[in-house]
Amino acid sequence: MNNAEIDSLIENNPELRGVREKLEAMTNGAYCMHRTWGFGEIKGYDAAANRLIIDFPEANKTGHAMAPAFCVDKLEILSERHILVRNRKDPATIEALVKSNPVLLIKEILSAAKDHKMTTTEIEVVLIRLLGANKMKKWWTATKKLLLKDPLIGVPAKKEGQYELRDEDDQVSPEREILEEYYRNKNPKKKIQLAEKLFQFSSIKSEDELPQGDPNQPQPLHHYKATDPEIEADLHNIFDELTTAIKEAKRLTKAECLYGLWVRNDLCRFFKEDVDSLEPTSKSVILSCSQEELSRLAEEIPQNPACLKRLLDLLSRVYAEDNKWVSVVTDLLEYSTGKFTAECVNFLVERGQEKHVAKQLIDWLDGQSLKSPVLIWIIKNRNSRKYAKIIKPLISHRLLSAILYAIDREAVMATSNRRIMLAEELSEDYGLIQDLLEDTNEEVARDLAQALNLNQGFEPLTKKSLLARFIKIYPRIQNLLIGGADEPEVSGALVVSAWSLEERRNELEDLIKVQIPANKEAINIAKEHGDLKENSEYKMARQDQETLLARKALLESELGRAQASDFSDTPTDKVGVGSIVELVSASGNKETYTILGAWDSDPENNVLSYKTPLAQKLIGKAVGDEFNNGGDSWTIKALARWIDKQGK
Repeated sequence: MNNAEIDSLIENNPELRGVREKLEAMTNGAYCMHRTWGFGEIKGYDAAANRLIIDFPEANKTGHAMAPAFCVDKLEILSERHILVRNRKDPATIEALVKSNPVLLIKEILSAAKDHKMTTTEIEVVLIRLLGANKMKKWWTATKKLLLKDPLIGVPAKKEGQYELRDEDDQVSPEREILEEYYRNKNPKKKIQLAEKLFQFSSIKSEDELPQGDPNQPQPLHHYKATDPEIEADLHNIFDELTTAIKEAKRLTKAECLYGLWVRNDLCRFFKEDVDSLEPTSKSVILSCSQEELSRLAEEIPQNPACLKRLLDLLSRVYAEDNKWVSVVTDLLEYSTGKFTAECVNFLVERGQEKHVAKQLIDWLDGQSLKSPVLIWIIKNRNSRKYAKIIKPLISHRLLSAILYAIDREAVMATSNRRIMLAEELSEDYGLIQDLLEDTNEEVARDLAQALNLNQGFEPLTKKSLLARFIKIYPRIQNLLIGGADEPEVSGALVVSAWSLEERRNELEDLIKVQIPANKEAINIAKEHGDLKENSEYKMARQDQETLLARKALLESELGRAQASDFSDTPTDKVGVGSIVELVSASGNKETYTILGAWDSDPENNVLSYKTPLAQKLIGKAVGDEFNNGGDSWTIKALARWIDKQGK
């Protein structure tokens, strides 16, 4: 648009007077960004129709007509220096920056911004347009680490802050920037993090090494010296301040204390001081922890490989005697989370404990005590050659049962609607169910499908999708899902009476709605009583929790197999479920037993579950048949049907 066209437009739309500068930028050939349609190029202006003509290649819109008054607040007009415009005109140069000089690319992006400042989100929006969402994430993560080291770029301390491209005269070394933030900050935990960052930026390794075997430091150990001699005095101050803060430890958890000690010990290498003479030691922190506190410490230290490996290495030296570290690390593995699970397994395997890990995983599987993070690790690594000897013995329907149990348990114990990672893993790994059911039979698959059907850890649509995978392998299971009347009888089914079925269902409902939530509340209250190591209320509540969840799992499994009966189909010519049997022994003793459903045992009234050993001996026999029981010979004297005796 030219000035005359803009004047006419403003005359007809006086509210556009305040955006005249933007209208003047809407010239032929100008590039723009639309909120929805992405990158575009203005191709012209149709004065008669009062429409801008714009191409939006990303949205496949060519020659799209837009009224300037309508789109003025929807279009961002890009300058010639904008990285997206430059990429349009000279993609080879920008591609070279992406690959070989990412810091310069970010500087170019900032140089085109207002006041040379942009938030993290604003930069990410540009990078997504430039690189695509998938490539951007990994590239940007790596580039942010490089930006920290450039004195011309001011990096925000928080995500909502702004990146800034500084003038040459205003450049600040990363060390000085971190140091300034350290002195401004009052939070002990944050000061420890900043001290570590300062150490990483300002230190280089010297040639001489410290003695080996110190449990306070990682191996191998070196002295360090500062890259900037002026920083050394500040490092002395930080070292003294950290030592005092950790000794007092008023506002620090044990994990934060340990992390602070590591940073303090690293700083100690600047000054060649004897770490063994410093109190407290990292060893003393470890020895002060109960197993539960040690698990919590492992969760709370920075979850990067370096810190996790450093913790495991420390444990191996603190508990070196009689290889006690193996059991300590194994206990941590059982309740581990996230990256620490893999680090524990790797640490044990790399130190010759492969057979121990394999046996422990089988024991946990047998005891139905495999936790979600370990199960996720097994799932993700089931095709790994490195762990084949450990994982291959676990790949069976029993592992699927453990997965479903763990998901259900996590759903029951959840205090919010947070994601259940194991449930997502099962849902997204399309080959997992087939792998785990490969060598099983239809009866077992049916039981597992029932357990899935009753599981509280899945959304209804996800559950249907998973059950469809069962049906693909065992088509007859579909009758289970639709409740078909022609469902074939399965030997693993439980024949039960209607009243016992109702009792079991009521018990399960009470567990889910009353007892388990009450126990969860009891655990939360017990936690408030202090040290968990000496907290008897907490231990008892946790024991109750295991009992309740085990009972819930058993009820769900049995209810999934239960088939209610009124015993009207009991045969008259032989003993079956629903028979009343009169017996006489060779010594003249007489007994009468009623054989009913799996949950109907009442020994005081001689009512037997058909699953009991005596009932199993009787079923199928006729009047006059003999059998041995308890060292005596018995004969069936008479038969009757239980249902025929009701109401008489």
